[in-house]
Amino acid sequence: MSGARPGRLYGIGLGPGDPRLLTLRAVELLRTADVVAYHAGPRGSTARRIAADALAGREAPAIEEELTYPVTAGGGPDYAERMAAFYAEASARLGAHLAAGRSVAVASLGDPMLYSSYQHLHRALAEYAEEIVPGVASPSAAAAALGEPLAEAGEILTVLPATAGEPRLAAAAAAADALVVMKLGGHVGRVRRVLAAAGMLDRARVVARATMGDGWTAPLAEVDDAAVPYFAVAVVPSAVAGRRAAAAAGAPGDGEVVVVGLGPGPARWLTPEAAAELAAATDVVGYGTYVDRVPERPGQRRHPSDNRVEAERAAMALDLAAGGARVAVVSSGDPGVFAMGAAVLEVARDPRWAGVPVRIVPGMTAAQAVASRVGAPLGHDFAMISLSDRLKPWPVVARRVAAVAAADMAMAVYNPASRSRRRQVVELLGIVGAHRGPDTPVVVARAVGAAEEEVTVTTLAGVDPEVVDMRTMLIIGASTTVAYPDGAGGTRVYTARRYGGAPGEAGR
Repeated sequence: MSGARPGRLYGIGLGPGDPRLLTLRAVELLRTADVVAYHAGPRGSTARRIAADALAGREAPAIEEELTYPVTAGGGPDYAERMAAFYAEASARLGAHLAAGRSVAVASLGDPMLYSSYQHLHRALAEYAEEIVPGVASPSAAAAALGEPLAEAGEILTVLPATAGEPRLAAAAAAADALVVMKLGGHVGRVRRVLAAAGMLDRARVVARATMGDGWTAPLAEVDDAAVPYFAVAVVPSAVAGRRAAAAAGAPGDGEVVVVGLGPGPARWLTPEAAAELAAATDVVGYGTYVDRVPERPGQRRHPSDNRVEAERAAMALDLAAGGARVAVVSSGDPGVFAMGAAVLEVARDPRWAGVPVRIVPGMTAAQAVASRVGAPLGHDFAMISLSDRLKPWPVVARRVAAVAAADMAMAVYNPASRSRRRQVVELLGIVGAHRGPDTPVVVARAVGAAEEEVTVTTLAGVDPEVVDMRTMLIIGASTTVAYPDGAGGTRVYTARRYGGAPGEAGR
């Protein structure tokens, strides 16, 4: 009768309710399997109603097995015992058909491998050949009914049953960005309490009987608990999508400037927090080279600019945020180290932007990246100094270099040279040389993290100023900085954490 192999079990996902959402494979098996089984409650079988059109198209009637639950709600001293007996009896009935060589299709709501009663049969009848036919799961149907993304970019989506218990629900809500709570009927109050405590209640929606024709949605905060049926889920949709939609609509008071550190180069050095902020932004503002490092996203506006207009860039970002946009101002490295953090905060002091929130999201600094390539040259007290005299006069730079050198600290030197600015490196080496020996270790690192990366360990006397440019960083050691061969052709560098005293005394 059937074209299926004898004695084969099929777990068929029916989807969330609308028969038009059945897959072609599901319809094929409903029309050809020898036996069609489905679960039922006191009011009959929803699964049978969904499958009705497919079953009506059969050439010959199927043997139908209605598996009627003895109870439909947890609780009671004998609940577990009665359900165990029910599954044992259902498995025996279907097992007899399989043993006789018949094909058995078990029609399951949603997807048969997601919180489905079919999973009990899947385990109990594991000795028989099986095929799983996936179906549209209720979380997907709920998102479609709401017209909102479940999760986006790097967000974490958690799906769990309301029956999991309040502590586990609370832990899941704390760890997730978006949430779907299934089997909501009878547990609305518990779920509402958990989501309120997690700060998610304002985003939470109830979706009941999605795609079944009589479905509805409502805010979880307002719904009547008694009106929520078993076939309902609570959905906390994508926060990224929600923020973007609110900003695009110009929602007053929702705008924000987030100054994001991209790290010194490779995407692997971007922190998860920074990546999440970039994904959530409606607008990306920054120096064009840095904006190009941000992946393009549909609907996200990009505002690249020249590297010398920091104040104007900050004002643009604040204006956008004042209008409701969620703006990511991007900086290489860490935004608080010779970057846009200070520029944005300085401009934001103007009373016209007093109500615009500004946050700083840290990133790995170039100094950290360079230091890691050779070991730990910044392992003790150190300074970060920019040799650029575009924003401060050279005598100030020279005085600070001299102070650090006299204090016997290692230093990471940013912006050491450019095409037009060459003398500063020579003067730097002369100033430090007045306080350090010629054999003081110096790290010369260019384009760290890029394909053209070059890192050299030399000495104060051995530095060639001609190889230094704007993509180069220098780390100049202190008197306690040590360089030694690593045994593999390279050099390790560290600055000791101990100045005399017993070993291990430093750091106490």
